[in-house]
Amino acid sequence: MEKPIKYTKQYSDGNARAGVIETPHGIIHTPIFMPVGTQATVKTMTPEELNEMGAEIILGNTYHLYLRPGDELIAKFGHLQKFMNWNKPMLTDSGGFQIFSLGALRKIKEEGAYFRSHLDGSKHFISPEKSIEIQNNLGSDIMMVLDECPPGLSSREYLIPSIERTTRWAKRCIEANKNPEKQGLFAIVQGGIYEDLRDKSYTELFEMDDNFSGYAIGGLAVGEPREDMYRILAYTTPKLPENKPRYLMGVGEPLDMLEAIEHGVDMMDCVHPSRIGRHGTVFTKYGRLVIKNKEYEYDDRPLDVADNYVCRNYTRAYIRHLFKADEVLGQRLATYHNLWFLLNLMREAREAIIQGRFKEFKEEFIANYTQGKNSDWIKAKKIGE
Repeated sequence: MEKPIKYTKQYSDGNARAGVIETPHGIIHTPIFMPVGTQATVKTMTPEELNEMGAEIILGNTYHLYLRPGDELIAKFGHLQKFMNWNKPMLTDSGGFQIFSLGALRKIKEEGAYFRSHLDGSKHFISPEKSIEIQNNLGSDIMMVLDECPPGLSSREYLIPSIERTTRWAKRCIEANKNPEKQGLFAIVQGGIYEDLRDKSYTELFEMDDNFSGYAIGGLAVGEPREDMYRILAYTTPKLPENKPRYLMGVGEPLDMLEAIEHGVDMMDCVHPSRIGRHGTVFTKYGRLVIKNKEYEYDDRPLDVADNYVCRNYTRAYIRHLFKADEVLGQRLATYHNLWFLLNLMREAREAIIQGRFKEFKEEFIANYTQGKNSDWIKAKKIGE
């Protein structure tokens, strides 16, 4: 049977790599950032805007879509892309992270996870089989196995049985997949901040390698010190198969993303850029900018030195006004800019890998981004000066 997901590495520069992922709904050029469409929408953005900014794949959330509007309803529309008018690839998570984030509202058993809805307190149960059933109904190109998501900085004593359960659940997910010819399944490597436990997780999962279209690295960016995150990335990523995509889950901070790419990561996702955008913080070449600050009240410059829709058309002063007036357009413009910024960062990183200059590109980006000199990059006076 031909695999629904095919990865081809085209260029490499050290461990950093540029490639393509072929899916039933189109080609993805890597490295790639995936905007998160939690409830069949990337908050405040239309699919047309995502296309315009260059998004090639977005993520949908199994837990939220199961609760509302329901995966069976979405299946009646054909699949998630048709339901939300997105004509490119989609990845769905397993729902595991959201379930395990419920704390006292959930109980983890060998058979699966029992939990209460965060919406109305109703009781629910998601097993590995149920997670795959939901994702089959959603019709995503890439599905994730249901794993146990350990809390940040979990002890070795906690992690060992957790890893073993994740392995058993991965096998059950494989057996439950009723659509293997159209939907690829990714494994999730756990193990916290311990190299030998990462080895244990990967080794157990690799015994089922023929059934996996790619591998995700889970359990990072969940509260551990950044140096531990980078150490585990450097150790784990190069060990994953060369011929399959490598996905770092839940990372959307520019410096972390470049570090991940340097070690061989192909895919990343996070709600971070849209979340901080809705609250008035934007990424720029020279670091973050809080547009609601009074210093931008008369600022006639764009948010950044960038060739995107927002920077071509709107000033800092206007966007600040929108936030101060509580107008939703401000949230939309800041979100658009942040998503474009990360997607463009991935495009530039890919080009640097192709040219064999990724290290220099990374160092130059970091030097600029950590300056924090947002007031210096254009020699222009503010209105009224």
